[in-house]
Amino acid sequence: MKAMEKSETLYVARILYPVHVLGPGARIGIWLSGCAKRCEGCLSPELWYRTADQKRSVDTVLSYVARIAQRYPVDGITVSGGEPFLQGEALASLLCRLSAYTEDILVYTGLRREEIPERYLASVGVLVDGEYEKAQNRGEPLRGSANQRICFLKPQLAEKYAPILAAEGGMLETFPTETGVLAVGIPDARGNPLRP
Repeated sequence: MKAMEKSETLYVARILYPVHVLGPGARIGIWLSGCAKRCEGCLSPELWYRTADQKRSVDTVLSYVARIAQRYPVDGITVSGGEPFLQGEALASLLCRLSAYTEDILVYTGLRREEIPERYLASVGVLVDGEYEKAQNRGEPLRGSANQRICFLKPQLAEKYAPILAAEGGMLETFPTETGVLAVGIPDARGNPLRP
């Protein structure tokens, strides 16, 4: 595993609400930039790279989350990327402080759980680990390919996730942006239905 950055600054590509396809309920989605894995068929290849204008302090990210939580119900938080754990120290700080809003913090990573220092996982409720492998895309909920594991680091969350995991296939939903439309969710080898 490459050395992880030690900083209270994160490269944040987007923060969206409400996200319904990356965990149960109306969630805050946070996407971090930077990934060296370059998985074939990646849904977000634009997040492989970082740009200076994406740099945000942990406090700034928390202020966005606080503004959403003050106005709307937050059933959980999902962090994806890029590879979130490349920004390990700042990510761990963010996750610790996000746990004041919910214990249901889902993090996607291309790493295996065993590769991630335990201190970075202390506030994670659910971890989806492993690289995306296009050939193993079976259209399963919450994971892009069958090699990825859904790890309940807080076992009490398993019941909350059961209806999603029992559903057939994944979903995509769309968000309008200044430059067009952004699709969020898990790619499906058969083609995903879009959720408005």
